[in-house]
Amino acid sequence: MNLLIDAQLPRRLARFLRSRGHDVVHTRDLPNGNRTGDREINTVSMQEQRVVITKDADFVNSFTLRAIPYKLLLVSTGNITNDALLDIFTKNIDVIETDFITYSHIEINRSTYIIHR
Repeated sequence: MNLLIDAQLPRRLARFLRSRGHDVVHTRDLPNGNRTGDREINTVSMQEQRVVITKDADFVNSFTLRAIPYKLLLVSTGNITNDALLDIFTKNIDVIETDFITYSHIEINRSTYIIHR
């Protein structure tokens, strides 16, 4: 998968996803770094067919209203340690990879995995 990780999430998550064989861009890798706006993130996502991984619920609105970004993984854990976040991804990565073949909007939190249809 092609992935774009938003600023609120750690680069460590990008390294983990790269180790799984994914093409990952973190906002820090973009020209405006972590100051990259939602509009630019959406543009990159659409142009490069990247799943946006974010904690920012504003992306849910743009996805629901305009089907932008390309695909969306909302991380709705609230404040969480990097270790706990990586644990959630480690436990769910196989299903995430499989479900994004069919679905476009997934939400994950500390205890729940939701496919939005």
